[in-house]
Amino acid sequence: MWSRRGRECVSGVAVKYPVTPDGRYFVHQQRLWRCTNPNLSELERQRHVRELMKARRDVKAAKASGDDDALRTARDAVNKAKIKLGERGPTWWGDDIDHNRKLVQNSPYADWWEAR
Repeated sequence: MWSRRGRECVSGVAVKYPVTPDGRYFVHQQRLWRCTNPNLSELERQRHVRELMKARRDVKAAKASGDDDALRTARDAVNKAKIKLGERGPTWWGDDIDHNRKLVQNSPYADWWEAR
């Protein structure tokens, strides 16, 4: 799904980064990164983003304190939030092929990347 503003991930990531024609990924530093699941309601997405931001703050605090157990817990919370957002875990578009974190030039999007 696309937002009303045009071709961009639901989270508005295309304001800064190019988004693949199918809306599955955005490109940052030559790598493909999965977009947020566009099938989430806005309230659901916001809730998961808040969880993600809290977990990232917890990672920072755990690193600063040197608490390895807290760091593991916080990183697990980051992963769970990203799975809820559709940015990790099973693909939200219904097949098992995932190019997340792969170099765009080594993916099926290479021609699109070169032509843009």
